[in-house]
Amino acid sequence: MGRLFGTDGVRGIANKELTNELAMQIGKAAAEILIKNRNTKPTVMIGKDTRASGDMLEAALTAGFCSVGVNVLSVGVIPTPAVAYLAEKYGCDAGVMISASHNPWEYNGIKIFQGNGYKLPDETEDEIERMILENGSKEPEKTVGDVGTRTFCKTAVEDYIEHIVSCAKVRFDGLSIAIDTANGSASVCAKEIFTRLGAKCHMLSDTPDGFNINDNCGSTHPQELMEFVKANRLDLGIAFDGDADRMLAVDENGELVDGDRIMAICASRMKREGTLKNNTLVVTVMSNMGLFRFCSENGINCSKTAVGDRYVLERMLKKGYNIGGEQSGHIIFLDDANTGDGELSGVKLIETVVKSEKTLGELAKMMTVYPQVLINVEVTAEGKQKYNNDEYIISAVQEAEMELENDGRVLVRVSGTEPLVRIMLEGRDTEKITRLGNEIADVVRERLS
Repeated sequence: MGRLFGTDGVRGIANKELTNELAMQIGKAAAEILIKNRNTKPTVMIGKDTRASGDMLEAALTAGFCSVGVNVLSVGVIPTPAVAYLAEKYGCDAGVMISASHNPWEYNGIKIFQGNGYKLPDETEDEIERMILENGSKEPEKTVGDVGTRTFCKTAVEDYIEHIVSCAKVRFDGLSIAIDTANGSASVCAKEIFTRLGAKCHMLSDTPDGFNINDNCGSTHPQELMEFVKANRLDLGIAFDGDADRMLAVDENGELVDGDRIMAICASRMKREGTLKNNTLVVTVMSNMGLFRFCSENGINCSKTAVGDRYVLERMLKKGYNIGGEQSGHIIFLDDANTGDGELSGVKLIETVVKSEKTLGELAKMMTVYPQVLINVEVTAEGKQKYNNDEYIISAVQEAEMELENDGRVLVRVSGTEPLVRIMLEGRDTEKITRLGNEIADVVRERLS
């Protein structure tokens, strides 16, 4: 897998790249860090999404933790942001989520949160990785009464539901909405959250079987939701990814409303209400040029970070900002959560719709989206390492930038979670950016695949 930790934890094909042995090693290495300078047994919370491999990896992680004297609190299937919230609420020393987020079912992943609900700092992940690559944790395995124990929590889902419902400032009575849970973690709580707030909910892809997570559904495949909302004349629709930390929306006309537009809608409402801290929205460099222009025209500062929600969160914490996120729908409302939360984002968006007395489609028009081309090129592990120094790729990107001049932009980057190079171009001329994107993709394919 190369470097174990990507931008969102460890991820790979379950039992091939992400093996039981690796999961157990991660548990032991993470435990060694937790045990430092501790006289009592730490407790780690473990949650998972609906993938068939989740039980297997949970067993391996649990064995790793317990073998070196760490107790495990198992909360079962639950959204990733619920683990972040509940780890702090329950006083755990750390939280672990077993999920590959938006990836297909055959993948799985391990995300680790600190006891305060924030993701591990890069340096802590590096330390865990070093322990694993240098033949594992040095923490001696415990015996008899010193081993950790595993307990099951039956209140986790309800406690999380109550928290999200409490974040709404208005009720949603009279609204008819569609909810696509991607056959993932949101299937255990989304309907209850929005029903309690008064909405009439029509559910899509909420019958997980271990193998249908993200399968032509959810935020990565919103076509069915778009058609359903329009055909049934609903007020709007929301779609989550496999672990429910992302959310995209669909307006009453069946048109997709992505993370950039959701952030524009919510940030402008927060500005009007005087709750937009430091008058700033935090986004990544992948956000659409239209969002940058919207912020400029509406007196909102736009702070840009590298791609990855961890970098958005770091900027927010460092500078005291309270909303930020990604075009993919991973949005952080820091006043109510310490990580991106799809269901919270859905609540905040619908709250804004209700307060505005407008439709979501009307609100979405406040931001003009520039045409954008996204191309993913599959590359080898060695290719990912060579990307930054390949003069042919650098030259191809520079030539495209020169042709676009001030009428667009080019962004090419290596994926932090998949064997891909992602190519993004924006500009006024769709035909031109498509041609230039394909030219760059051909060079990347030739050099790195």
